[in-house]
Amino acid sequence: MKTFQLEGSVRTELGKKATREMRKNDMIPCVLYGGKENISFEVKTSSVRKLIYTPEIFVVELTIAGKTYNAVLKDSQFHPVTDRILHLDFLEVSEAKPIVMEVPVKIEGLAEGVKQGGKLVQEMRKLKVKAIYTNIPENLTINVSNLG
Repeated sequence: MKTFQLEGSVRTELGKKATREMRKNDMIPCVLYGGKENISFEVKTSSVRKLIYTPEIFVVELTIAGKTYNAVLKDSQFHPVTDRILHLDFLEVSEAKPIVMEVPVKIEGLAEGVKQGGKLVQEMRKLKVKAIYTNIPENLTINVSNLG
């Protein structure tokens, strides 16, 4: 899996008013789950664009208040009208505990049925995989050359 570097600062104030002010300053509220304690922090909107708007999966090296955590992006929330990023959830990963993650599916080859005039429809673009994060592949490649 590819690695993504991200820096955040600890949130001192929580609540609706503080979150609204944070979003006005082009910051995104985030939470890191899965460790000994949950950590609330904030990141700049421009620093997470390449993490959010890509089909690839990453291990995120989060640096918060001088400490580094390995995590994966678990959930992202968007504004229903403007599509601005409202909130991000990260899951801290370790070598001892497996995680469930969606892995992108890539199709390779030209199916026999397509050569004969058929149409190939890819129903699932991602598959859920449960494994230790170091064993999760970047994508699952499926060869469809023999499909009738």
